[in-house]
Amino acid sequence: MYQTCIFDLYGTLIDIHTDEDKVEVWKKLSLFLGYYGAVYQAEELHKAYQRIVAKMQKGKDLLSRDGHEAYPEIQIEQVFLKIFQEKQIEIDKKMAVYTGQFFRTLSTDYIKLYQGTKELLELLKENGKQLYLLSNAQRIFAEYEIKALGIDSYFEGIFISSDFSYKKPDSRFFEGLIEKYKIAKDTAIMVGNDGVCDIMGAKRVGLHTLYVHSNISPKEEFVKADYVLEHMDMRKIGELLIQK
Repeated sequence: MYQTCIFDLYGTLIDIHTDEDKVEVWKKLSLFLGYYGAVYQAEELHKAYQRIVAKMQKGKDLLSRDGHEAYPEIQIEQVFLKIFQEKQIEIDKKMAVYTGQFFRTLSTDYIKLYQGTKELLELLKENGKQLYLLSNAQRIFAEYEIKALGIDSYFEGIFISSDFSYKKPDSRFFEGLIEKYKIAKDTAIMVGNDGVCDIMGAKRVGLHTLYVHSNISPKEEFVKADYVLEHMDMRKIGELLIQK
């Protein structure tokens, strides 16, 4: 029987669609930055963002050549800090965070819980399960979205990749959660919608796995998990996690 359930977030509990390439996003963001002296044209700003992200990721990828960081992670607020600095505008970290959050709201078309998410989490808690969240995400987005959607209180612990220098499927991300909360692997299961990040990563560290194919799952020919659901079904997930 599973005593511990570790959940992915986006595509597993939260349904979200973002579009960072919309012209309107960069027009509004450039106007916002201009208020604080960082004057960009929309296209110029979009290119600067892409260039800085690519450079930061490349810098971390160089570390992975010795196997130290196979799946590196960046912090999005650092990207916006550099965007201001390129226009010789010095801001503090708080302002960089606010800018990143404004960018998130501009680029988000919708965000909501999958139908039955709260009911699933309540059912699991009622049955004595320990719930944890392990998400490849940005703290400055995810923390507030989890609270806004009212599911933060269900979890004993929340691990978000931007707090670390690596992300799923890196074994260290899983092991960090396991070690901190003294989780027994033989009675723990990872629930996620990504066959590589969630399932392969979890299996590497000895966790049981439940894969659910959601509307934002990556295209994958075959996912080798202990349990596979072809469609999002919170009732079925609950049955599997309680009965097994």
